Formats: sequence, C-alpha cells, structure tokens
Amino acid sequence: MKTFILSISLLLSVSLSFSQNIYKAVQGEIAFFSETPIENIDAHNTNLKALLNTDNNEIAFVVTNVGFKFEKPLMEEHFNENYMESDKYKVSSFKGTISGDLIEYAKDGEYPVTAKGTLDVHGVSQEREIKGTLIVKGGMITMKSEFNIALKDHKIKIPKVVVQNIAETVKVTVNIDFEKK
Repeated sequence: MKTFILSISLLLSVSLSFSQNIYKAVQGEIAFFSETPIENIDAHNTNLKALLNTDNNEIAFVVTNVGFKFEKPLMEEHFNENYMESDKYKVSSFKGTISGDLIEYAKDGEYPVTAKGTLDVHGVSQEREIKGTLIVKGGMITMKSEFNIALKDHKIKIPKVVVQNIAETVKVTVNIDFEKK
C-alpha cells in the first residue's frame, strides 16, 4: 500500500509541476508478451494512470501490477505471487521526458518520439530510452510504443523448473489515449 500511495504522490507532484497544458489518460493499455517454444504468455492491463505535459514534454504513468490479466488464471497467480511479488511491489511506473522533431500538439499528425526517463518495475529503477509514436488527432493525443524488458534487469527471477516456459526478455506494448485535463 505504501508503494501505491508513493506512486500516486509521484503523479500528483508531477501534475502540480505542470503548467496549463496537461493531458490525462482517458483510456489505455499496457501489455506484455513472452514467447517460448513451450508456451506463450500474454497479459493486458487497463488499470493505469498517466499524465502528459505538452509545455515541457514531461510524461508519467503508473500501472497496478495486479491489474495484468492473463488467459489462464494460474499464470496470473504465478505472475503476482512468484515473479512480480505484487503484494510487495504494487505498481510499475515511468517518469520522463519526450523528445522528437517538431512535435506540434495543436496540429493533427504522427510524430516519432523518444521518452527518456526512469522505468520502475519490481522495485528496480532503471534509466531507459523508449522509442514510440505520438498521434495527435482532433485534440486527442495517443502514445504508442513497443520495447523489450530483460527480466534480470529488474531482478525478476525465473525458477530453473520453468525457465523453458518464460522468456528472459518480454515485449511490452503501450497504447494510451490522452485528452486535455
């Protein structure tokens, strides 16, 4: 609970430091995919909060770890209890700054961007540069990205018994729709 409160405080502090052009997530999904010869693991989470400041390009999001939903309930149970330790590490988050050539938030278009900041997963913070696309259309902003996370980088341990069932690196997909706050 303490981590969740700290994460919400992070979002609130970021929003207070924002000026007038604050966009908040109105819907979104963060998913991950693990592919192995034995089985694939696909999980989706729509339980997220995100803010984007178009004046200084700051972005922050928080996602609850127990919010990831799996095809098989047993996978979800193992994810929360054995790998993410969701009772201990309640949320994952990212806070950083977006950069890109001539992002025009008031003009419809697609803009290739890079978000540089801190990704916190499983209680381990790591500096990351994540490539993606911002799509501006009709006053809404959509952020899309795909990137990989090596489980060892965030001290997520895979028991030798199931090492063939879980990839060492998972593909993360982010798709968030923002509207002006």
